Amino acid sequence: MSTIKQFEELEIWQEARVLAKEIIVLSKVTDLKTDFRLKDQIKASSGSVMDNIAEGFERDGNLEFRQFLSIAKASEGETRSQLYRLYDAEYISESKLIKLVNQYTQLSKRIASFIYYLNKKTFKGNKFKDKA
Repeated sequence: MSTIKQFEELEIWQEARVLAKEIIVLSKVTDLKTDFRLKDQIKASSGSVMDNIAEGFERDGNLEFRQFLSIAKASEGETRSQLYRLYDAEYISESKLIKLVNQYTQLSKRIASFIYYLNKKTFKGNKFKDKA
């Protein structure tokens, strides 16, 4: 396995980006566009998933990366909860809800697996390389 040099190479970041873009599209093409508070909340939480993955990676430390991945996973849960609010407000159909909830649930599982993988590694990252 080659070393990942940029967060853009992480599949979980790529997946989070695709899902965040889907939320942006929903905020433009559904009646969500006039529900400013909910629109802003779900756009922020979905963007937070990809942003925290990127920020954690850029910290150059395994410990901090895991912490930011945990935050990204929490933002995924927040977004998933907000999807139910979109459905309850009749901004999206049940089939769209199910599709997005499934996609976000899969992303959550992948983030959790990556955290588990990092927990088993002794590599601390460049930030802590010279420290005991």
